[in-house]
Amino acid sequence: MPSILSLLAHPDDAEFLCAGTLIRLGRELGYEVHIASMTPGDCGSTEHAPLEISQIRRAEGAKAAALIGGQFYCMEERDLLIVYGEATIEKATRLVRRVQPDIVLTHSPTDYMLDHEVTSAVTRAAAFAAPIPNFLAGRDLGPPLGRIPHLYYCDPIEGKDPLGREVAPGLRIDISGVIDEKTKMLACHASQRDWLLKHHGLDEYTRAMRDWCAHRGQEMGVPFAEGFRQHLGHSYPQDDVLCRLLGTGKT
Repeated sequence: MPSILSLLAHPDDAEFLCAGTLIRLGRELGYEVHIASMTPGDCGSTEHAPLEISQIRRAEGAKAAALIGGQFYCMEERDLLIVYGEATIEKATRLVRRVQPDIVLTHSPTDYMLDHEVTSAVTRAAAFAAPIPNFLAGRDLGPPLGRIPHLYYCDPIEGKDPLGREVAPGLRIDISGVIDEKTKMLACHASQRDWLLKHHGLDEYTRAMRDWCAHRGQEMGVPFAEGFRQHLGHSYPQDDVLCRLLGTGKT
């Protein structure tokens, strides 16, 4: 059975950025869906202590993934302290080998916060390392992949880089038929409403998600869409598997 892995920084990032695509691949094409978070969201509260909010947010992530028959994982790094280094790359590579994904989704290399950007780099490194038998040999990372998986970057938040410049997607996935399911997944992360309001000035986070998907959808003439860019560096797969499987608006 084919599988897809989203490896993003925090619980709820997948629901904001790529859950519609995950739903479609699972529902229409029988993909196993794996949703991973680098941290348990330990800084994502003004009322709960780190341990307490981490427990809440892990449970919210698992609940959201279960709605679509997916599995949730946490890499147990800490908010604002994700680093590109041996320990994080080892964790990510072990996960990639465990789930054996055909497709990996991660953050844009440029985004509004470093947790997202570092997670992007760690995931890219893990996708490259996962097929290499000698990588961290002797640490029981699991069986190597047969090849580097397809790697895609989600939209950065608000579609812009840290300097406010637009980051255009290379392809868009029509998620109009699953937007309500995506909204239900995001609503599982109820602990984040108050946090996003107080820290980000963002109320009605499900509405903000839908508004962004409507913006991407308008660009391709459908009600709702998600944007991605494919990593096309040397040795990575060059065929656009998301386009082939789901049909996209190319740019």
